[in-house]
Amino acid sequence: MNYPTYIREAGPRIVCLCGSTRFRDEFAVANRQQTLAGRIVLAPGVFGHSGDSLTEDDKARLDELHLRKIDLAHSVLVVNPGGYIGESTRREIEYARRTGKPVAFMYDANGEPREPCRRHDEEGFPILIVDTGATDLTPDADEVPA
Repeated sequence: MNYPTYIREAGPRIVCLCGSTRFRDEFAVANRQQTLAGRIVLAPGVFGHSGDSLTEDDKARLDELHLRKIDLAHSVLVVNPGGYIGESTRREIEYARRTGKPVAFMYDANGEPREPCRRHDEEGFPILIVDTGATDLTPDADEVPA
């Protein structure tokens, strides 16, 4: 197979999907899109808010496991239909920022879908719109490429 240079030389980038597990279908879409873009995708495997049965101990273990997935990733993509960001997702975003991970959002604070950035990183991957760490968890309008 003829892999792109960035995969042959540096290996594929790893993205961790974060967001409420109520959005099972949206996670599947994001996973597919990121996989087709040549990324390794780390995502929740259990969706407690979408019907998967969990104990409080299960939830605590899975929350910690997801932080370890963020540790493994190069960046984070927040699956946030309607602009929704719950407390667990907010903690994950804050953790990602503290550990220096770029964070991108699928939807802006108004719930509008974000367009991927037209720039590319040093390995040729399209860069998603990444926030600046603002408290509202969304990028400023001037960060959105023309």
